[in-house]
Amino acid sequence: MKDGDGPVILVTNDDGVRSEGIETLADAMKGLGTVYVVAPDRERSAAGHSLTLSHPLRVEKLGTRVWSVDGTPTDCVNLGVNGILRGKRVDLLVSGINKGANLGDDITYSGTVSAAIEGTLLGIPSVAVSLVTRSRFRFDVAAGYALEVAKKVLRKRLPGDTLLNVNVPNAPREEIREVRFTRQGKRVYGDLIVEKRDPRGRKYYWIGGDRIRSEDIPGSDLEAIEEGCVSITPIHLDLTNYAALRALRKWTW
Repeated sequence: MKDGDGPVILVTNDDGVRSEGIETLADAMKGLGTVYVVAPDRERSAAGHSLTLSHPLRVEKLGTRVWSVDGTPTDCVNLGVNGILRGKRVDLLVSGINKGANLGDDITYSGTVSAAIEGTLLGIPSVAVSLVTRSRFRFDVAAGYALEVAKKVLRKRLPGDTLLNVNVPNAPREEIREVRFTRQGKRVYGDLIVEKRDPRGRKYYWIGGDRIRSEDIPGSDLEAIEEGCVSITPIHLDLTNYAALRALRKWTW
């Protein structure tokens, strides 16, 4: 496709603008349209849907249609759409490729998913893409699936206030069984706080925790990954629990 033709695609992430994952993703998207990259200047994992309000943001142009921002993934999307690309219609936002899974409860912390949430809030069809591993990343495989998902989203569109959370097993393409549409699963973790002491005897803490297991939920994103499948979970921005709402309306005051 000739440069400047086709849909306008905004690519971002939470691993930083120089991550191999975002470079591979942006290269894959170039087959669909004109790609703009606006991403954090450093790793911003687990930033959630945070927006910087306490200080100004600095932007640096790194190359043709590539900018770094000293802010969160949400900042990057907001600034990209309403600042850098002001006046352009963004047809698709793709966030990733994340170094590690964004499954189950993890999506509430994920900067990768939060960037897609911000895109959805701005009325842009949005997709978050994660690679389920911590080493020896097969970004090319994840980018291939991201490209296929992007093609379908551009052609078929998405339901209102809905984004897609895509997780890809870190395996050769021929070893991945299938693509499944899934529901959000639930992880169970071990100790979340690790207490240590520095050389001066002062306490400090690491927030983390090792995953022990996942709940057995049929049709979940966790189940799909454990069975060697790509997981695509539609996430709706309306967080209302409608069953609870119906029950609560029966309360009397």
